[in-house]
Amino acid sequence: MEEKIKSIIKTSGNSPDRLMDILLSVQKEFRCVPEEAVSLIASALGISEADVNQTKTFYHFFSSKPVGKYAVYLNNAAVSGMMGMAEVADEFEKQAGIKFGETTPDGLISLDYTACIGMSDQEPAALINSVVFTELTREKVKEIVAGMKEGKTVESMVPEYGDGNNAHPLVKSMVKNNIRKAGPVCLGDYDAGKTLSKALSMNPKDVISEVQKSNLRGRGGAGFPTGLKWLFCSQESGERYVICNADEGEPGTFKDRVLLTERAKMIFEGMTIAGWAIGAKEGIVYLRYEYDYLLKFLNSILDEMREKNMLGKNIMGKGFDYDIRIQSGAGAYVCGEESALIESTEGKRGEPRNRPPFPTQSGYNEKPTIINNVETFCSAVKIVEKGGEWFSNMGTEESSGTKLLSISGDCKQPGVYEVEWGMTIKEMLDMVDATDVQAVQVAGPSGVCVPPSQFSRKIAIEDLATGGSMIVVGKQRDLIKDIVLNFMEFFEDESCGSCITCRSFNMILRRMVEKIVEGRGIKPDLDNMVQWGEIMRNTSRCGLGQTSANPVSTTISNFRELYESKVKDVDFQSDFDMKKAIIESCEAVGRPPVVHE
Repeated sequence: MEEKIKSIIKTSGNSPDRLMDILLSVQKEFRCVPEEAVSLIASALGISEADVNQTKTFYHFFSSKPVGKYAVYLNNAAVSGMMGMAEVADEFEKQAGIKFGETTPDGLISLDYTACIGMSDQEPAALINSVVFTELTREKVKEIVAGMKEGKTVESMVPEYGDGNNAHPLVKSMVKNNIRKAGPVCLGDYDAGKTLSKALSMNPKDVISEVQKSNLRGRGGAGFPTGLKWLFCSQESGERYVICNADEGEPGTFKDRVLLTERAKMIFEGMTIAGWAIGAKEGIVYLRYEYDYLLKFLNSILDEMREKNMLGKNIMGKGFDYDIRIQSGAGAYVCGEESALIESTEGKRGEPRNRPPFPTQSGYNEKPTIINNVETFCSAVKIVEKGGEWFSNMGTEESSGTKLLSISGDCKQPGVYEVEWGMTIKEMLDMVDATDVQAVQVAGPSGVCVPPSQFSRKIAIEDLATGGSMIVVGKQRDLIKDIVLNFMEFFEDESCGSCITCRSFNMILRRMVEKIVEGRGIKPDLDNMVQWGEIMRNTSRCGLGQTSANPVSTTISNFRELYESKVKDVDFQSDFDMKKAIIESCEAVGRPPVVHE
């Protein structure tokens, strides 16, 4: 063990800020991160065991006990549940002879649940030793487990290869792109290197100016003006960095997966243009662990670009030195928040930082840093190629350009659609052939659950902003049980625990939703839940805590009749009886009540 770990550490550069890579390599080598490894890593890096343990225990895919030789992680997100995940889970348990959360006595198979793995258009889906299996059925599970017992490689059990680069020898997955509508920006014509050559012939200030003219706003969901971010960072002194946020963790979104597969060069080219614009020498892609199956492929693309002088020393003979490396995550939704992502990139727990200072002032290794989404970098390439005015003429006045939508759930045509901002929800539903729709969850669990009465609303930053996740919920679903409860379980599990309200109230709200689903709730519970959500919004320091009550608050606001049909309408004899009932109801979920006179 000692020799192997020393080799792993040496390969990773003997640096504490590469602790994530070291732990990931140890996990793959030993199927866990043993306690002995923690001591060896700490000693070799000159840090405390507490520093190693705090990172090890934070992320979902690090384990203290060995996972199975075949480690199965079944996605238990809402869309997976809608598509039949329960039957798939039942078959895995029957065939493996264990329950989820267990490992077979011989160490062959382990079964675990995990959050959304970016396959909502092809559910139910699972990761098995980082290989993706989609559209699972009982029959497929029987074949897969039989193959495990025969000792087959996971790759050999993939029944078919997907389309596009998913069939590349370094990917070999059964994933399909499901590109239903290609627009003119991210999924349009692309000539690798053409725009980079143009950008390197421009003054860096002019590149930023063109991005500002386009009115491009961040495509990860926050919507901050991209050109302004680049400008702020370029004005800071000293070493600077470019980070691409490829930690696509919002349940229901998968458009970045498609771009990483089919537009990798475009992403890297956008990062290089950004590096030229702000004066950076290094770019980092933070790749979510669930997309680990793409890592070798992405690194091969980087190697190819270096060979073609699109990366490395003296790029295209323009005297610009710049390179990109990929930093893998290890399973933590909160790392989609930019400051938590930086902490993780530095080998730490993915806990959000206090701001100010902002990343453009003090980011990676306390140096000025820009962080943009995969889609944002692709958009920047087209903007520099065709001009900011060309881009701003699409979309709406406040939301220029196009947006990639990841549409899944109860529709006949799930997949990725590139549309101009400003499309209504009704137009979107017609586009994906969805009928008998009860609701549309816009922007994932942290967004808004929209009822039919609001289907005329526009998909735009000024109305219904979204990073791309759009989940269609049919009328046959129990919205509270199938969707809201699942989302609250997700947020309870994904809270980093840093803020007391986020750590506690997500658990309490989940318990209250369970209580209502079981028919034990009373009407005053609904007002209390709304109040608790407001407290979370006002007291949490990052977007996760500020929005994690949204599944409850937006559905109570827009579907109150569904809740009222499940709670008891008690006729209290006095104010005392009412307050007593409220207190007892709140105590049942571990929360003192918010009682208003």
